[in-house]
Amino acid sequence: MALNIQTFIKRTLTAIVFVAILLFGICYNYISFVSLFFVVSIWGLNEFYLLAEKLNVKPYKIIGYLAGISLFLFSSLSQFTLLQGFDFLKNILPFSFVLIFLVFVMALFDKYPNPIQNIAYTILGVIYVVLPFSLLVHISCIDNFFIDKVNNQGIQSYAPYNYHYVLGVIVLIWISDVSAYLVGSFFGKHKLYERISPGKTWEGSIGAAFLTLGASFVIARFFPELEMKHWVVISLLVSIFGTIGDLVESMIKRQAGVKDSGRIMPGHGGILDRFDSLLFVSPFIYAYLTYIK
Repeated sequence: MALNIQTFIKRTLTAIVFVAILLFGICYNYISFVSLFFVVSIWGLNEFYLLAEKLNVKPYKIIGYLAGISLFLFSSLSQFTLLQGFDFLKNILPFSFVLIFLVFVMALFDKYPNPIQNIAYTILGVIYVVLPFSLLVHISCIDNFFIDKVNNQGIQSYAPYNYHYVLGVIVLIWISDVSAYLVGSFFGKHKLYERISPGKTWEGSIGAAFLTLGASFVIARFFPELEMKHWVVISLLVSIFGTIGDLVESMIKRQAGVKDSGRIMPGHGGILDRFDSLLFVSPFIYAYLTYIK
């Protein structure tokens, strides 16, 4: 594919604003991090339900939103064990499970056609969008050690927040995306998966994999909490599953008959367009980090 200069400039300017907001949210503190991704997850869930409606599906949005909110809140609050003294925390996750099964009750009594499809898309939205962002919260506190804080009420503990893990993964995804776009623009000849994403090429994907791998050595220098070999593995996970995540989102959009999942970012589409790789990469990186820790 030929490089479109106007499109590239538009995407670059939008990306500057997007990156500034994202970096502030991730790096400032834990509260800004979870606040940012709470908004992102619910906004992304809304985009998914709008795509579902284009497929003549009627997801039960209210229940889906409540289930997504409770799942994300549980992931966020559970990282700080000092909050476990409040009774409401232990009830958040079971509330999500109850809401999911209430979807079946609603489908039983509503008059919409295809109730099984409506149930499936409601639950799928929470799994596809909210769950990966909830796992991202766990990745940010993956060290899972506790710092004792003594005050007048005794000793309280909380899990530390380390933005290096999340930022390192996101930087690798950015490098992979930009490298695939540039390498594919100049050297791409062989389509990767033309039926789903005509613009992607094997040359772009392979070039991006090598450049992302090289970037992992640099990131390991700045974020030494993980050994270099682990950042190398993470870069491979990003290259493989990030590309698959992009293709999966393209498949959903193609079936819905739309180009972008939303219009929140000119030149970049919606939340799902911007975070499609992260959505798919997050569970695999969480599983890997849990294994090595």
